[in-house]
Amino acid sequence: MEKAVLLVVDVQNCIVDENLYNEKRVISNIQSLLSEARASGLEVIYVRHNDGEGSDMEYGSDGWQIYAAIAPMEGERIFDKQYNSAFLKTGLEEYLKELKAKTIILVGLQTEYCIDATCKAAFEHGFQLIIPEETNSTFDNEYLSGERLYHYYNYKIWNNRFAKVLPTPEVIASIGTIYKV
Repeated sequence: MEKAVLLVVDVQNCIVDENLYNEKRVISNIQSLLSEARASGLEVIYVRHNDGEGSDMEYGSDGWQIYAAIAPMEGERIFDKQYNSAFLKTGLEEYLKELKAKTIILVGLQTEYCIDATCKAAFEHGFQLIIPEETNSTFDNEYLSGERLYHYYNYKIWNNRFAKVLPTPEVIASIGTIYKV
């Protein structure tokens, strides 16, 4: 079996509350992945962003909390970060190397910010990435809709360059047989 982890990045109250593209489907798919990972013994790791004092994502605030519908279970690791990349000054890379993990199943928010930075940093650190479809999202900005951003990053930027973007049911079916830590 290939050693892997499920990495859940920045699914926090203040981002989920921002009218995410495809929100219900994304949260449902992440819940399904979490359920299968936990049932199969695949390690689940969370990353939580702190935007600093006075922000909606200030450490300890309601907006900073991990969204309750996908909250970590007791004993699941949480890495806190202050930058877009989940790897910068967090200890995540060292922890994954300690586990001898080779593959990261990456899900979370926001597509064009922290998921993009984490995907590319993980690739640069030598990890293989799987991004299940409809497990990352963002919201509209002044240039593009959340839907366009999702499709652009998943299928134009990441797929077959930095990661494999695969159907979520296929990834779920593989967790107990192909990927395991």
